Amino acid sequence: MLLGLVGKPSSGKSTFFKAATLAEVEIASYPFTTIKPNHGVGYVKIECIDKEFNTQCMPKHGFCINHQRFVSIDLMDVAGLVKGASQGKGLGNQFLDDLRQADAFIHIVDASGTTDTEGKPAKNHDPSEDIEMLENELNLWYTEILRKVWKTFARQIQQTKENFAKAVAKQFSGLKVKEEDVKTIMLRLNYNSEKPAEWTEQQLFTFSHELRHLTKPMVIAANKCDMPEAKENIRRLKNKFPDYLIYPCSSDSELALREAAKAGLIEYIPGDNNFKILGRLNSKQEEALDKIKKNVLDIYGNTGVQEILNMAVFELLKYIAIFPAGATKLADSKGNILPDCFLLPEGSTALDFAYFLHTDFGKNFIKAIDARSKKALGKDYKLKNRDALEIICR
Repeated sequence: MLLGLVGKPSSGKSTFFKAATLAEVEIASYPFTTIKPNHGVGYVKIECIDKEFNTQCMPKHGFCINHQRFVSIDLMDVAGLVKGASQGKGLGNQFLDDLRQADAFIHIVDASGTTDTEGKPAKNHDPSEDIEMLENELNLWYTEILRKVWKTFARQIQQTKENFAKAVAKQFSGLKVKEEDVKTIMLRLNYNSEKPAEWTEQQLFTFSHELRHLTKPMVIAANKCDMPEAKENIRRLKNKFPDYLIYPCSSDSELALREAAKAGLIEYIPGDNNFKILGRLNSKQEEALDKIKKNVLDIYGNTGVQEILNMAVFELLKYIAIFPAGATKLADSKGNILPDCFLLPEGSTALDFAYFLHTDFGKNFIKAIDARSKKALGKDYKLKNRDALEIICR
């Protein structure tokens, strides 16, 4: 799973990326700091099941703090997007090409209004313009992919009577568009798939727009929420875009807390509403942490970074967390307790999980056993979030 961080220049994408991954990246207050995409590992946070079994897990990947399990996901931070990117302006072509393999986007918006649409210093800029600009550029990106080939493509489908959904999915295969996605949109729009050559320009744009929303969904990170104008701007954004997932965040604050915890100065679990001071702090450190508590944690309850990652995976993409766990023992052959936790699409079955673990497990599947209840489950059993299952094979 890959989440792409998108947004205009100087919105705080690289700070969000570093706060989520603690990777070394260049952060600066000028446009196009990021030229080549940064790749790193972030984490979604779930309540670990180890507490239910009165034990402590030993993750092979990710980590667990106070029974809060952090499961790894891939993050990508790309160059800032400006108006006209879909026509190649700025680093548009490179930016969009970098985003092809993303499963979902996190749009980092400067909610403080202190930078304009191109990322230059400004006063009282309306961040809703940034949301509209980026939405439009992403929609035009999809539209251009189809428009370039549409006349020939549509005529060929009509003449050969080729399956429309299959043909469009093939055209968009580099963007992870599936045949089922196209069918979903066609059902929603009720367009004539047998005569696509008769579609209007508006129909083509609407179709591309809907396909982009379905296949590259997006959560909006209202960044710099600790700045003076941010709170009111965020309220206005939520009113203007009621159908969007919009969550306030302070990437700077999360990065400061993560780095202080790494240095052993504080105890802090990403996503928590507080921290505990462990070491001796100088006056500047005390002041910085006090500011974070008063301007972010006490007002919003958290810095937002962890919550936004969780939103993208569990609400947008609708994944669930599944633990491989034996019905009689929780450890693997090396003695590691609950070493794995995997993310699977909502609606997955016990058989899907078996195939996910190994093809042979799927082919030789007999049953699954619930590690909690010891109950046997058939291949069609629908997985639930935080299920703990053992797969029994022939």
